Amino acid sequence: MTMTKEKTRASWGQYFMNIATEVATRSTCDRKHVGAVIVRDKTILSTGYNGSIKGLPHCDELGHEMIDGHCVRTTHAEANAIVQAAKNGVAIKDAEIYVTASPCYHCFKLIANSGIIAIYYDEFYRDERILNHAEEAGIALIHLD
Repeated sequence: MTMTKEKTRASWGQYFMNIATEVATRSTCDRKHVGAVIVRDKTILSTGYNGSIKGLPHCDELGHEMIDGHCVRTTHAEANAIVQAAKNGVAIKDAEIYVTASPCYHCFKLIANSGIIAIYYDEFYRDERILNHAEEAGIALIHLD
């Protein structure tokens, strides 16, 4: 008699976070690999990872540009996902974003101003200002365990 192991189907949230985790493998800053996936109606609209300005050397090739303990050579994953949507003419108003690490304050502002209505994140990363501002802006900020 053969025993088969039943596979558990991922929830939509876990599915998109798994994809964000895979997107993060493209990151070119070895200090932190972050991936983002913008989704609406269970459809992926755009992805992004933290990486250098298009056409310029990457951190893992040239080294880091450090200011106040942060590498500023890279564009963050959330910003890259938003820019990719804009570059390709994809509307992201009323979408959700899945990010492997919660957004920094700057990226949070970009997310809010883009019309994204929910942020799902895996790891909380540094900036607690987003907690109050998400509530004030009516943006759901959800930690996926």
